[in-house]
Amino acid sequence: MTMLFSGSMLFSCCNEKQKAQDATTDGASWTVDKFDDIKVLRYEVPGFDELPLQQKKLIYYLAEASRCGRDILYDQHFKYNLAIRHTLEKIYTSYDGDRAAADFVAMEKYLKKVWFANGIHHHYSNDKFTPEFSREWFESALVKYASDVELPISQQELCDIIFVPELYATSLNQTDGVDMVKESACNFYEGVTMAEVEKFYADMADANDPRPISYGLNSKVVKNDNGELVELTWKLGGMYSEAIEQIIYWLEKARGVAEEPQKSIIDALINYYRTGDLREFDRYNTLWVGDNVSNVDFVNGFIEDYADPLGRKASWEGIVNFVDSTACRRTQIISANAQWFEDHAPINPAYRKKEVKGVSAKVITVAQLGGDCFPATAIGINLPNADWIRKEYGSKSVTIDNITYAYDKAAQGNGFNEEFVLREEDRERIKLYGKLADDLHTDLHECLGHGSGQLAPGTKGGELKSYTSTLEEARADLFALYYLGDEKLVELGLIPSLDAAYAAYADYIMNGMMTQFSRIELGKNVEESHMRNRKLIAEWCYEKGKEQNVIEWVKQDGKSYIVVNDFAALRKLFGELLYEVQRIKSEGDYEAGRKLVEDYAVKIDLELHKEVLERYAKLNIEPYSGFVNPDFVLTEKDGEITDIKLVYNNNYVEQMLNYSKNYSFLPLLN
Repeated sequence: MTMLFSGSMLFSCCNEKQKAQDATTDGASWTVDKFDDIKVLRYEVPGFDELPLQQKKLIYYLAEASRCGRDILYDQHFKYNLAIRHTLEKIYTSYDGDRAAADFVAMEKYLKKVWFANGIHHHYSNDKFTPEFSREWFESALVKYASDVELPISQQELCDIIFVPELYATSLNQTDGVDMVKESACNFYEGVTMAEVEKFYADMADANDPRPISYGLNSKVVKNDNGELVELTWKLGGMYSEAIEQIIYWLEKARGVAEEPQKSIIDALINYYRTGDLREFDRYNTLWVGDNVSNVDFVNGFIEDYADPLGRKASWEGIVNFVDSTACRRTQIISANAQWFEDHAPINPAYRKKEVKGVSAKVITVAQLGGDCFPATAIGINLPNADWIRKEYGSKSVTIDNITYAYDKAAQGNGFNEEFVLREEDRERIKLYGKLADDLHTDLHECLGHGSGQLAPGTKGGELKSYTSTLEEARADLFALYYLGDEKLVELGLIPSLDAAYAAYADYIMNGMMTQFSRIELGKNVEESHMRNRKLIAEWCYEKGKEQNVIEWVKQDGKSYIVVNDFAALRKLFGELLYEVQRIKSEGDYEAGRKLVEDYAVKIDLELHKEVLERYAKLNIEPYSGFVNPDFVLTEKDGEITDIKLVYNNNYVEQMLNYSKNYSFLPLLN
């Protein structure tokens, strides 16, 4: 609910530090690997070399902590992921046969996909990967090369998991009317039903608590020997203890070089990991959101709930960054005017915040991606998630500039606009203003969109259940889209004219109604929350603006195009939908939220889907991108670190195997 992922196109800024560093790469490729529907990129970290040694050490220690939780995410996605990954890696590294043979090449691609998705289910569609190597070949390789892997299940069962399509078919099933808990392979629940889990947490909730606890955020729900539901808490001495112990070790090292207020923030996080107490997590968040002075910052822990069908359990993630001070002007302007944007939002005045507190936004340079942010990552983040903390303490937003820059460098000249953008004037706007519009959309979405609005008295925030993430992303996107087209941005000097907004509008509608389907297997529904959000907004606006021909389908030379005919009318529709989505969230109107999502966000026209896939395939563009991290090289003297340098790793396989070798702390079954 707080992470903005890229759409079909990304336009990134290029600040002076990046220009300088880019010049030194002598045009080296930004793409380090390609397989299936994925390309793996590298990113650079301009400005790291100029940081003081103390801050370099802090980044390094925090980066180590962000690597140590890697296996937690694998296990959260599916309880047999670690066993499968270790087996595949053992075969891959031990194999002494023909590595050009079709079965081995297919297994290598499968393993690369497992690394990318942190498991055997696709990171966007949630569907289980289909192996292109034969079961007979794999069983033979398993016996020959991986017989010493101490599996928690039989080799037969492991092969069934990989090769039987119906077995654990999806990690996240959000189909309306099914038992989402039982039909999802994610490892947040075991042996329980959706109805049992919902009652379990409903009985915990205190309707009168003005600071409600995020019950269930850091635990797995199972039944004990008496058939009673209990939580296995993710903490030191609890579930995932072996990895958490390592995370704490590096956090303590980071604390040793941190200054206040960051020392106290790290202390609170360590205490949360030690106790599993969600009140400690709230204390950590309130301290963290109040820190707007530290140059180095980080996110570490159980944060986002997209992977849980009930929107309650949080996936583990880690990210380390520092401020890009030269690129922060636009976010500072937006933050300074947060109250104006809130006061003029097209929503019920009762659901506007009377006083916007603690809104801060920065442009950052990421130095390490981990967990749910790796290899695929967001381009913007807004935290914390708890509504009561947002209301009382505010929120912190970041736009990750060096990541969008890497996307942009890798995407130059790919032919996408020429293929899917019909009108020359739209292509020209995108060329001139697309990067600026994309940056501002991210800033507005993260800094103001997620932080805007308030709940009605009596609404606690969990009422929308499985639709929470989609509707929250729609709310933030609508806020950003509506204000992109406001003259206030021209007045503030953030855009030269409304043509920048029109570039964003044309792209957004095209992506929501068409081009994002290139990421989905033919005949499948839209499952991922951000994709559902974009489709919901675009399809709703198309339907509501039909009489005025606001948005139009055009056929030309046998190809389908979606064009916006009236940008002003489209902005008005964004405002109308924002009014309703905010009402749904504020009032916890589950039925209205369910209907919006199911009516507009899920189903794809089969013929259009087929056309998009065929046209996209001809461009030879992989629809998904992720990254390898840079490596830290330490210079030491007499046991003390005297300098730290970054080396840019261009080998995806090497990095994944290195991480598996050095950061695997958990048993194969948890």
